[in-house]
Amino acid sequence: MRCGLSSVALLVCLLAIRQVHAAAIEIIYLGLHVPRAVPATQMFPPPADTGLRGAELAAADTNTTGHFTGQTTQLITSIVPSKENAVSAFRAALASGHRLFVTDVPADLLLQLADLPAARDAVVLDATTADDRLRGRDCRPNVLHTLPSRAMLADALMQYLAAKDWRRIFLLSGRSPPDRLYGEAIRHAAEKFQITLEADKPWTFNPAAQQADTGHYQVNDEVKSATQGVSYDVLVVADEAGQFGDQLAYRTDAARPVAGTSGLVPSAWARTMDEYASTQLQLRFRSHAGRPMTSQDYGAWLAVRAIGEAATRTDSGDPSRIIAYLQGPAFSLSGYKGPEFSFRAWDGQLRQPVLLADDRSVVSISPQPGFLHEKNDLDSLGTDQPETECKRK
Repeated sequence: MRCGLSSVALLVCLLAIRQVHAAAIEIIYLGLHVPRAVPATQMFPPPADTGLRGAELAAADTNTTGHFTGQTTQLITSIVPSKENAVSAFRAALASGHRLFVTDVPADLLLQLADLPAARDAVVLDATTADDRLRGRDCRPNVLHTLPSRAMLADALMQYLAAKDWRRIFLLSGRSPPDRLYGEAIRHAAEKFQITLEADKPWTFNPAAQQADTGHYQVNDEVKSATQGVSYDVLVVADEAGQFGDQLAYRTDAARPVAGTSGLVPSAWARTMDEYASTQLQLRFRSHAGRPMTSQDYGAWLAVRAIGEAATRTDSGDPSRIIAYLQGPAFSLSGYKGPEFSFRAWDGQLRQPVLLADDRSVVSISPQPGFLHEKNDLDSLGTDQPETECKRK
């Protein structure tokens, strides 16, 4: 169900829903309608509804189980055009008694919402960010994260390179803030897994040049020039906005594979995933949304499913009981990637495997064999408890 944008209209709508669906487990999906980064070619723009469609499917999946348990999940969506609208909508939902939230908002806005005094006894499941600071120095006790962090993605890739004994990398980074954060995660993971950075360069070529007539000649020359004079095993690219990464393969001076945000990509989900009965999820999503599932869709699907699973296990619609179970040691969730998922007590991150895939297949899944952890092998990905800067209490 969709509600209006103004805080007054939203509050009236939410109160009406609560009267009609008194027995329902009500989840607020709050998204900020902002333009998503479009790749430089502009041929494959990201879907405008990424994230939301995953949440909708998860609500439907949860209600399938609810037919047997007597529980109903009501997803109330509010997609707003500005940060001010998001804060107003969040306040209105809290005022109407809602405590279960799934969000698709930027990091700074997420912190603003979580820090509202009325949100202290609520839970916000961050479905679409990978920012490590939200799991570190800027963590919050009422926020949980369902997408892998950049640290987890970088660790997953470096584990695979180490397992293949491809221990020399060339890092090529874009100029945007997300690109710099991805590059930092790669550098940290390389040191962690004893991978050597043979070169670490920024990408400065104008991406618009590739769209000019005979632009491919210019791109070929630029990539060849940028990668000359270095001996390395893998070219790792940090280009979250897709401005240049897809132009690197087959153009490097030496014949080398590409990985990172292009080529072999570590991600929460991939359209090529078909193991662990994941084809069922892929087909259900395609039937629902008319397109493949993205990582953001998967993060939102996990968030809503986590709430639904907690409600089922506690046999309760009481938000306080659901929240306590989500954050407790007994919680686990199946995510079609093998082992059960659970939330880390120290930073609110959902433990999960990370896929390593290209456009045609899933190449591997991390953690890699042999990368063990004394408590949970999934904790070999990302920031472990002894290293965390998070203080959630």
